[in-house]
Amino acid sequence: MGLLTETNAQYYSGQQAFIGDDTSVDFKCIFNTDLTSTNFIVKVNGSLVTNYALQAENTIRFAVAPAINDTIIVELNKSAIENNYGSYEYISLSDIINNFIVAYIGAGKLISSAKRTDVMFHAKRGLQEFSYDTLKSIKSQELTIPPSLSIVIPQDYVNYVKCSWIDNAGAKHIIYPTRVTSNPNELPLQDNDGIPSQDSDGSNTLANQSLIEEKWKSRSLTTNFQPDDYRDSTSEGLIGQRYGLQPEEAQVNGMFTINERTGTFSFSSDLSGKLIILEYISDGLAVDLDMKLPKMAEQAMYMHIAYSILSGRSNVQEYIVNRFKRDRSSALRNAKIRLSNIKIEEIAQVFRNKSKWIKH
Repeated sequence: MGLLTETNAQYYSGQQAFIGDDTSVDFKCIFNTDLTSTNFIVKVNGSLVTNYALQAENTIRFAVAPAINDTIIVELNKSAIENNYGSYEYISLSDIINNFIVAYIGAGKLISSAKRTDVMFHAKRGLQEFSYDTLKSIKSQELTIPPSLSIVIPQDYVNYVKCSWIDNAGAKHIIYPTRVTSNPNELPLQDNDGIPSQDSDGSNTLANQSLIEEKWKSRSLTTNFQPDDYRDSTSEGLIGQRYGLQPEEAQVNGMFTINERTGTFSFSSDLSGKLIILEYISDGLAVDLDMKLPKMAEQAMYMHIAYSILSGRSNVQEYIVNRFKRDRSSALRNAKIRLSNIKIEEIAQVFRNKSKWIKH
């Protein structure tokens, strides 16, 4: 039996049709996307209706059975349809767990028994580790830098990949992090002797705003630098350099810092009002929609779970653990090669821009 369960209409148009028979009130949809209270509508004979309730397993239950030959259309909204596109490329983490239990655990198999919770734990840990350096797990947000020059770190953020501002032609200009300033983690107030002062609870009294951040935010972009400005060429010793350029300063695309105290990205003032794209890495576990794995890395996940279970058990011979360690390493290397998505034609096209003439 084939693995495709959706019809062309369900996949491309996000629609599934039923015919009423005057008795049935339950109609089960087989979209790959799970129905929620907000991602679909129901029409009967072309008219929008609301006399239904969403049940378990994507089932629509009508309060009154539709009449004979009534045409019932369940239609996903635009975002739900787009989320469904390309879904055949992935396998869900729950399917990974079920497949592993069937294929690798049981009588006569190397892993005679294992709790489902153990398999779930190692599968989730594997998805996290794979997300950092193996999977195509880069997310991105289109944002506009406000007058405050700060943007909140995304909710599922783990680390940034790249930050760029977008010009009028839609092209990216990379914004680099800067080393010439930083954001303090704490802002204790001091007395005249420089000793931090405390409140009635014995905790340090903290300032509301960092003076360092205020100086950086209000710095002038003019070339008429003051003697105590690090950009003054006669004062190179102010930040330790003597020869050459600071790489992040030798460009006009602006700079940013990551403010861990406030949980924000802070940008230089020349980027105010700019449209940017923030690319970052998540761990694949933030929301149910992310808990999926490219099929090209499926075997690597199985080997990761098997090795993790066996290496954490007592009375397992070391040669067996080492065997699965090598199997995991080999499968992970194959997954990286597959997911690197190298195309010879694209490489040749780039090389044609060089001095050597490449025929094809």
